[in-house]
Amino acid sequence: MATDPIAAGSILVDGGLRLPNSRLLPRAPDSSGWTALNVTRSAFETEVREAGWTFFFMAARIKTAAFGFDKQKTLRTALERLIANAKSHHYNGIEITQIVSKTFLKMPYVSVSAHARHLQKGLTFSG
Repeated sequence: MATDPIAAGSILVDGGLRLPNSRLLPRAPDSSGWTALNVTRSAFETEVREAGWTFFFMAARIKTAAFGFDKQKTLRTALERLIANAKSHHYNGIEITQIVSKTFLKMPYVSVSAHARHLQKGLTFSG
């Protein structure tokens, strides 16, 4: 993912996504090709709306977990699973809602919850 820390409220989008006003997000240096937005959700949604685009919110929560001793690597694995889930449903973004580090039988793991998001031009969803 991006070098910025991923936390609840972070929005990740497909790195090749063309944004309103012909902006192109830089491709993330990881294999998923997704990157974290470096703006607040409200600022991003305002920009999107003013350009005539919509950033759809999918109500169903997606959740995954990954086990491992290296917290950053474990989080990256969990995020890659969330991204794969979103891609399989043809969404181009996710919004992280919760990240929890726990242990199970002394094995550390990270649980990540998110909502799928989809950015497109217009008001009618066509994911």
